[in-house]
Amino acid sequence: MTPVEIRQGSSPVILGLPHTGTHVPEAIRARLNAHGRLLTDTDWHIHQLYDGLLDGVTTVRATFHRYVIDANRDPSGASLYPGQNTTGLVPLTDFDDKPIWNAGDEPTARDTAERLAAFHAPYHAALEAEIARVKALHGVAILYDCHSIRSHCPFLFEGRLPDFNIGTDGGKTCAPQIEAATAEICAAAEGYTSVLNGRFRGGWTTRHYGRPETGVHAIQMELAQATHLASETLPFAYDPDKAAPLRGHLKTILARLDEIALSMKED
Repeated sequence: MTPVEIRQGSSPVILGLPHTGTHVPEAIRARLNAHGRLLTDTDWHIHQLYDGLLDGVTTVRATFHRYVIDANRDPSGASLYPGQNTTGLVPLTDFDDKPIWNAGDEPTARDTAERLAAFHAPYHAALEAEIARVKALHGVAILYDCHSIRSHCPFLFEGRLPDFNIGTDGGKTCAPQIEAATAEICAAAEGYTSVLNGRFRGGWTTRHYGRPETGVHAIQMELAQATHLASETLPFAYDPDKAAPLRGHLKTILARLDEIALSMKED
């Protein structure tokens, strides 16, 4: 199993998909406990949700599960949200703070180093290469990082999460018009709620690659799974009827970002 799947396109927009993979090598799976093997914290069906929404879009998708190693965490292990509950580079617990490894089989520092080399690094090497390729084509690239999470996760946040959670690290990771266009489309989406730089301000990927001054912009979209799943519990089935109106709004967002990027190229 290769750690990353790449679909190259000609658009200035790149979709990052770090958490849709479900592959766990057998030697690692054997160390997960029964709860961990459920892979509950997957970004279920997000690659399906975005499929076909923008002609020519490039996608970079991790095939490995985040319990192997989290492709959206700082490789140094530094926390994205100091002082707040979160999960680490190689998670020890799930989003409900429940242990996911057999007692005594928790990942070691050596495991982390090996997984960084085998999984995390290849994913980001591919993402960096696609950003460079797209920027060479257009003079600009927009990385749109695709995520989802259960709408209720008391360990991570209080209450119900908004449907659209836009992250730009307080406007640092992209040009103002990219942030504004995305926020405006989400705010106008009837029947949906949205927030800009709320609980999720953008993960390591968004913060690492988003350098507007260099022509590389990054924005994260964290969707509440209630917007497109039949249920936020097993088997986490995709609901096409629920997803259809959401896909319409996401298509509008991606088309607008593509348009903005091409206008930047003309400028």
